Amino acid sequence: MSQKLSFLDRSFWITESKANPKHVGCLQLLEMPAGSDPKTYVTALHEEMQGFARACPPFNCRVKAVAIWPLGLQPVKHMQMDYHVQVHQVEDVHDRLALDDFIGRMHETRLDPDKPLWQYHFLYSPDQQVFAIYARVHHMYGDGATLVRWFQAGYLDKAETSGFVPVWALKRLRHQKRQRYKRMKRFWISLWETLLTGKDLLVIFTRLLLRLIRINRHYMPVPFTGTRTVLTGQVKAGRAVATFDLDFARVRALARRTRASANEVLLTAFDIGIHRLLQDHGHVFTRALYTNMPINLRKPGEKTTGNRIAIVPVQLAHDESDPYLRLRQIIYHHRIVKQAAQRARPSAFSGYTIVIQAVALVFEWLHISGWVKPIGNVLVSNIPGPKQQKYFKDSKLLACYPISTMVPGGGVNITLMTYNGTANIGMVCCNQQIKSLQPLADYCQEAFDMLEASIDDPSLSIDDIGEHSDEVPLSIVSDH
Repeated sequence: MSQKLSFLDRSFWITESKANPKHVGCLQLLEMPAGSDPKTYVTALHEEMQGFARACPPFNCRVKAVAIWPLGLQPVKHMQMDYHVQVHQVEDVHDRLALDDFIGRMHETRLDPDKPLWQYHFLYSPDQQVFAIYARVHHMYGDGATLVRWFQAGYLDKAETSGFVPVWALKRLRHQKRQRYKRMKRFWISLWETLLTGKDLLVIFTRLLLRLIRINRHYMPVPFTGTRTVLTGQVKAGRAVATFDLDFARVRALARRTRASANEVLLTAFDIGIHRLLQDHGHVFTRALYTNMPINLRKPGEKTTGNRIAIVPVQLAHDESDPYLRLRQIIYHHRIVKQAAQRARPSAFSGYTIVIQAVALVFEWLHISGWVKPIGNVLVSNIPGPKQQKYFKDSKLLACYPISTMVPGGGVNITLMTYNGTANIGMVCCNQQIKSLQPLADYCQEAFDMLEASIDDPSLSIDDIGEHSDEVPLSIVSDH
């Protein structure tokens, strides 16, 4: 019997193309145990992992479909482990630019739709103790919260040389089924939920209309009113990838000092960094950029699989050279969206996401995404990861950089995962007009340093980043 899929799960399959694969991945850096021979350790580990050919759901499941419509996930009779677990020799694992470029080339290719939708690639240099794993899995298997939960289950709290089982072969406990109601009772409950969801959706779109006609501007940004840049437009083949780290203790400390959340601090740094990158390409802005922000719709403690997220636009900062005042603007706009999400049912925000993303997908199918304004300029996602040291068998996990998929309309996708006190950050975009995202990584690090320093030194300001105002700045953050 095939495993059922939600509409959001199915959307990742229906909309996938050669130019825009819908898998997510991660680059993991690991250190071999002391005394290991770099020439043989990874190849032996690769052969051992290929031996775990009895995968568990969903890693043993391919998509059962009629035409382009996926009916569900169906177990396969035989796993082709030479495809799912591969090994590659690279010149220098420590060369981050070359490694990111290698990962970008693998990340741009599509997973084989006739096989279970995942791969593990081991990368090593025969004279280095550090090696890498590039893992990727299709987004229809689960969202970030689901995949990180699986990721944590597949790693150990201490080094072990025996008894290790990789994530694809781990048996996961089945959750108890929800209470079964009589058919008529289920009908009335479903009808009531639908009515409440419809009411909340009506409120969301009514308030968006009021913002569009400038009656009530204190609400979420109106979809498809973002700014076109070299990063946005029709998603095409080719990917640029960059990875870097931030000390998450510094992020949390700065958030406490500024009465902000860690997300708001990071959004400020990313906003400044993207403005600097786009200014390098001649962009001048008369209004704020938007970010797409994923919201986890699960209740506390809920461990369902699949995708249960909403993606909503959030306005960033504009017309301020003081990094701290830019942070205050982002706090203001971010909390407007959080308040809107708290007032609506999760199913309503999920429905809102499906509606606006469906429109964006139609634009992508028709190849007109470059002609319309995007929903947002950047998607930023923050995923809490393990707080303590982890091991892949007897190898120490040093870092794990998430690398996501591209949303319709393009932009740059920034995903960070906190691991052992560090924010491991992965960035990806189309490489048609921007060949490298390493300048953006450098700009974001510099922006965070300046934001941190500006709290004690109000004289610090950002150099001109191509902003010109056509609106009066928010009075709560500026007096000019």
